[in-house]
Amino acid sequence: MLARGAEAIIEKKKNHVLKKRISKSYRHKDIDAALRKHRTKREAKVLEKVHNLGFKVPFLYNVDDKKMTLEMEFLNGLKLRDVLHKSPKNYSKELGRKIALLHDQNIIHGDLTTSNMVLHKKEIYLIDFGLSFFSHKIEDKAVDLHLLEQALESKHYKIFKECIKAALQGYKISKNSNEVLKRLEQVRSRGRNKESY
Repeated sequence: MLARGAEAIIEKKKNHVLKKRISKSYRHKDIDAALRKHRTKREAKVLEKVHNLGFKVPFLYNVDDKKMTLEMEFLNGLKLRDVLHKSPKNYSKELGRKIALLHDQNIIHGDLTTSNMVLHKKEIYLIDFGLSFFSHKIEDKAVDLHLLEQALESKHYKIFKECIKAALQGYKISKNSNEVLKRLEQVRSRGRNKESY
């Protein structure tokens, strides 16, 4: 087993990775099955779409919506969380560009943490599209960036300011960057207002 998350178990099978969505006992059996099936199919759809765009993600070999599994390429690299400090500005700027390209295709990752990024063959690959979805909404794109911001501040607080500045600079290649970054300010202020209660 490589990892166990809230949604799935990740196992290594030779040169492949098998991701299996696990059942939740607190959900009704039929609802649980339908939800896991939907999320498995959606993740596969997003992975295929981003791969066809030439994006750096694990190659999807097989999807089984009965066993709730995805079989993917194993990336023999380091998690970005473990190497970001070596070149924070460059890695973060590249990351910002990648997120911009995703958002321009109306793809929201939904879990942008440096644990879901792998440095493989000197390039950043995004992994774990389990919470991803398609959306053209500026709000969803701003929230995606805000989640990245929170993850960077939590895990990389010593280099956080440098990282987020570079990431947002890289994001400016997006055709909607002005709108998204303006909305990001609103998302941040909503978060601050909640904390003040």
